[in-house]
Amino acid sequence: MHSVSKSKERGRMYHVWRKERIMAKYRKLGRTSSQRKALLKNQVTALIYNGKIVTTEAKAKEVKKIAEGLIALAVKEKENFETVTVSAKVPVKDKDGKRVKEVVDGKKVTKFETIEKEIKKDMPSRLHARRQMMKVLCPVVEVPEKAAGKKRNTKEVDLVAKLFDEIAPKYVDRKGGYTRIVKIGLRKGDAAMEVILELV
Repeated sequence: MHSVSKSKERGRMYHVWRKERIMAKYRKLGRTSSQRKALLKNQVTALIYNGKIVTTEAKAKEVKKIAEGLIALAVKEKENFETVTVSAKVPVKDKDGKRVKEVVDGKKVTKFETIEKEIKKDMPSRLHARRQMMKVLCPVVEVPEKAAGKKRNTKEVDLVAKLFDEIAPKYVDRKGGYTRIVKIGLRKGDAAMEVILELV
């Protein structure tokens, strides 16, 4: 009986030791789950949009994992589409970019013309990849310097298209390692290590 209880005790101690040895799957960054997700989404978006960001080393390592996953997905599905010709009605515009009006039954209406254009139609796996990317990336709106503060002339940037068309072609022959972390020194105030996270 005594030997059985000793073996049970040893087994219990082994399981406790195993629990202590298990590594954390990710860095909590001193935030709640929702705050952490929002922070990482913003930083991944900034990295894809600007090409590089300045942040702390711990945050950079978490952002690096997500960003490299997105780029790998874009490289894999880069050419998985078919080109389709569609016809669409578009308003006719003059040289100043204003819509041309015409009189129909005594009323002024916008004049339209039918044009044909080629569009890329995603195959199912590329469409799934696009939706996976959209889950991570935040919407970005570009505001021209002249019209700062005004809604007119602003345009939404398609970061998924940027991943597929601009970033992925650069890394076709590269097997991983799409980003690099460069240490720039300790931050004033809390002495946290600051780094530059950039696309290679």
